[in-house]
Amino acid sequence: MIKAENLIKTYGFAENKINALDDVSFDVNEKEMVAIIGTSGSGKSTLMNIIGCLDKQTSGKYILQGNDVSKLSQDQLSGIRNKFLGFIFQSFNLLPRSTALENVELPLLYAGRKNTRKDALAALESVGLGDRFHHLPNQLSGGQKQRVAIARAIVTNPSIVLGDEPTGALDTKTGDEIINILKSLNEAGRTIILVTHDLNIANKCKRQIHMSDGKIIKDVIEK
Repeated sequence: MIKAENLIKTYGFAENKINALDDVSFDVNEKEMVAIIGTSGSGKSTLMNIIGCLDKQTSGKYILQGNDVSKLSQDQLSGIRNKFLGFIFQSFNLLPRSTALENVELPLLYAGRKNTRKDALAALESVGLGDRFHHLPNQLSGGQKQRVAIARAIVTNPSIVLGDEPTGALDTKTGDEIINILKSLNEAGRTIILVTHDLNIANKCKRQIHMSDGKIIKDVIEK
């Protein structure tokens, strides 16, 4: 599903050049649940941006669902993101003046899909928010906002869900609830990839890729 070979991502020039990623290689198979873990500056967010087709590597190869991402145009990348990927962010990234339902409908509208209300309601119901569809983000708790964000991420039925510190703005109990939802999505067949600095969150995933100074230093898979 995902194949990364010798990824390097460089920022700056000459003596100020920094390798945010330094010869990173790994594969992710279908239906895995993976945590990419590391401290600030380890390269994990840079790697997530490349996995999510939000940025391109300086060198190396990244294959997503058989597509060599470096050879795609911006329009093609947008199509890949909409077809294969769902995104969840620490800060939720909800439109403040749109209801939960309207926020979840957005990816469907961008994809030119019909029956957006029906599908968006179904996604909200799947995360336990069927009765909050008319609420604005400022009328929801942090955990409820993240549930809306998860519903938005899965409404187009992507094969891969990417989470960038999805529990970082939540208390421990609510964070555990969100991780349990993601585990349920994984058990239902979706590939889940999370970026986190929290070992407790990483340990809830069956695989942990540890990063430091732009390199993978450990790749652990539970048996």
